[in-house]
Amino acid sequence: MPISPEYLPAACALSAVGVWGASDFLGGIGARRANAFLFTAIVHMSGMVLMGGLALLTRAQFPERASLLWALLAGSVGGIALALFYRALASGKMGLTAPVGAVLGAAIPTIVTAFADGFPGYRHIGGFVLAGIGVWLISRAEDGAGRPEGLGLAVLAGVGFAGFYLCINRAGNASALWIAVVSRTASFVVTSAFVLFGRHIRVVPVRVLTIAVLAGILDITGSAAFIRAAQIGRLDEAVVLSSLYPAVTVLLARVFLHEHFSRARTVGMLAALAAVPMIAG
Repeated sequence: MPISPEYLPAACALSAVGVWGASDFLGGIGARRANAFLFTAIVHMSGMVLMGGLALLTRAQFPERASLLWALLAGSVGGIALALFYRALASGKMGLTAPVGAVLGAAIPTIVTAFADGFPGYRHIGGFVLAGIGVWLISRAEDGAGRPEGLGLAVLAGVGFAGFYLCINRAGNASALWIAVVSRTASFVVTSAFVLFGRHIRVVPVRVLTIAVLAGILDITGSAAFIRAAQIGRLDEAVVLSSLYPAVTVLLARVFLHEHFSRARTVGMLAALAAVPMIAG
């Protein structure tokens, strides 16, 4: 059954949720076994090769100069943000750090878009608020301890993700495949520079290399889906919907890493899911 054009942006954004959530889980695992910037450089390289091949096979039209520049800027910011995010996931509980980065990455573009594109409507605002509450419930500290480990890096990553969203939106309606490739090229160059100047070049075990390649394939697939969602719909809707990916990361961490999965986080994920039709409709 074909998807109605009205719901196509939401379908693309929700596709990004699944693959980004799985990618971040793998990234957190891999960054525990290798330098975060070295691991992220491999992630970016694998995604760049995959999406570049698809762009060539499908003969997608190459973007114009303005789109290229915005995509390069988006990739430069997003590449550093992803490395910091992987480090945050590796150093703390994924169930906490993933939603913190997501909620900041969603909030900033939503506010900017509200001023640029006009008031999105009360139902959409209600969905934004419900999604924000859900992400907050997922991310709130529950054990009475001090500042959770990795939280500061997650905050910086969230700001970087917001910059990526805003810049990639300015790339316009050029081929989502090529925009993803160009942005990942910039990400690879920037993270590789950190690896070289920081002297973090190491032999990467085959298992970690496999995780990085798989994470890269999932990450760039999610990026292409998000770019398309932002092109055919509103940026704030695409950002908020796609920022629900921590629910997938938290669930995977619970199943495979046996992280604590409290009642509050369960309620938070249900609230986030309930916000989806409010935002998408």
